[in-house]
Amino acid sequence: MGEDNVKIYKNEDVVEIIAAIPRGHYHTRFLIRFKDQEIILQEATVAALVRAYAMVATHPTRRGVILQKKVLDKKEKKLGFARVQLLEKPGSEEEAVEIISSIIIRG
Repeated sequence: MGEDNVKIYKNEDVVEIIAAIPRGHYHTRFLIRFKDQEIILQEATVAALVRAYAMVATHPTRRGVILQKKVLDKKEKKLGFARVQLLEKPGSEEEAVEIISSIIIRG
């Protein structure tokens, strides 16, 4: 996708993280201030990151997962969930390991 332009941030590159629900909104936004840029993530994105982390870090054998954007129709989605979701790509474990490994080796 854009693997040649990937920035790798270490924990010491993070200046601060701010989480808040903006006025007039219902969901948390996360501001991550790095030493060279700032980004804001929506709550759903952070929830997907947490799910991906839990799926890999707490599993006794799994080493990777890919979550991909999927637009759900009204019949598919659960009440209260957005139509656009990041969902697990079936059989993506080895592909995830390969993608991350190749980026880390180049970096």
